[in-house]
Amino acid sequence: MNSLLKQISEKAIELADFEFTQEQTENKWLGTIPVPETEINLTEKRLGIEFPTDFKQFLLITNGFSAPNDIEPTFEPINKIDFLKNIDSFIIEAYSINGIENIGKQLEKSILVGGINQEQYFLLIPPNSTNEKWKYWKFTNWHPGEEEHINLESYFTEVLNFMNEQIETE
Repeated sequence: MNSLLKQISEKAIELADFEFTQEQTENKWLGTIPVPETEINLTEKRLGIEFPTDFKQFLLITNGFSAPNDIEPTFEPINKIDFLKNIDSFIIEAYSINGIENIGKQLEKSILVGGINQEQYFLLIPPNSTNEKWKYWKFTNWHPGEEEHINLESYFTEVLNFMNEQIETE
């Protein structure tokens, strides 16, 4: 995943569709320092969950990751990660009406790991039982419904592919 994040950083800075800090531009890196494993354990304890392995690996690479463009969320530093219901309960209410209440139920238990104060969120949704898997959702106000990903790597691969298409069309 580290290589994927580096490629995204380099492409984003090359495209220059977004404003990056001088440090990000010089280092060609949209991430920050890694999170110590003890801090991951404390956050899991605080939330009463155990993160999926790939998200822990992400945190061990970088404590947050800036949005590479204006349609992707910024991944938050570990101290800002929380349940969506504690950050934006209104969106859960909005999606808990007849016909789409299943989305509301997923949002109710989701953990917001990206997009605080942005128009798009990246959510981790814990499984209901041991035979289920974590869900990875990009959720936006401007696109109806959720965009589900198999895992974190598939999401970042899709982001990189989109950015490569942007370069090809220029």
